[in-house]
Amino acid sequence: MTLIALYPSKKALKEEIGNPLCHQETSLFGAEYQGDGWLTVCNRPHMTGLGREWFGRVLMHNHIIKEVE
Repeated sequence: MTLIALYPSKKALKEEIGNPLCHQETSLFGAEYQGDGWLTVCNRPHMTGLGREWFGRVLMHNHIIKEVE
């Protein structure tokens, strides 16, 4: 499962620690987003128009970003 994170860079995502995750679902078979636990995220510029391609992992707790790897 991979969500598209709506940030131009991983650095921009890290600056959002403490805020909710802005994302786009990728599955046709139901929501993949979870408000708690680790999520795999990426930016796909051809879909979002933002920055360049990158991948990362985000730790969520109560729908808030706690950590970015």
